[in-house]
This record gives sequence, C-alpha cells and structure tokens, in this order.
Amino acid sequence: MTEDDEDRADALFHALADRTRRDIMRRVLAGEHSVSALAARYDMSFAAVQKHVAVLEKAGLLTKRRNGREQLASGDVAAVRSVGSMLTELEQVWRGRIARIDELIATDNAQES
Repeated sequence: MTEDDEDRADALFHALADRTRRDIMRRVLAGEHSVSALAARYDMSFAAVQKHVAVLEKAGLLTKRRNGREQLASGDVAAVRSVGSMLTELEQVWRGRIARIDELIATDNAQES
C-alpha cells in the first residue's frame, strides 16, 4: 500500500470507529437525509452531529449537497465497499498466518510421534 492508501485507510477507520458515525452511515446508505433530520435523531447538539457528518464526508464515506437551505447527506456505497476490500485483504493476511501456524504445529506433532 502507498502512503496515500494508508492515509485513506486511517481516515476511513477513524470515521467508522465512532458508534454515532456508524449509525449515521447506516441511515444515509438507506437514503438521503438532511443533516437537520439526522440531528433530530441524536441526543446531542446540531453542531455535534454536523461535526460527525464532516468527519464522514472528509473520509469520503458520504457526500453532501445543498437543496435550498438544507444540506442533504447520502452515503457513498463505493467508499463503503473499499472499507470491505481493505478488511478482506487483512483477513487474507491473517488466514495465511494461521495456516502457517497450523503447518508448524502439524510438523512439530509429526516429529514428536
């Protein structure tokens, strides 16, 4: 992975590390929502929800557009898929490591027999 890829991964996982941001993502992936409608769903200030939305937008997980006075947020499915791809790559690395450990244990057991 390049340095830019690593920076993108850091931003994506940082954005998704927060429970509220993950919930916002679920909502905006299901359909476009105004930021004010999102804010009404949480027990926090409008400004706090705006900050969560900004983190998700900076990470590229959602996009905002203006419709009159409203800011509408929608999830970026391709960005979410890229997170899934990153996790799949990590899973493959760990599966390979586990397979090598299993081989070493089997070899060690065979030598003891």
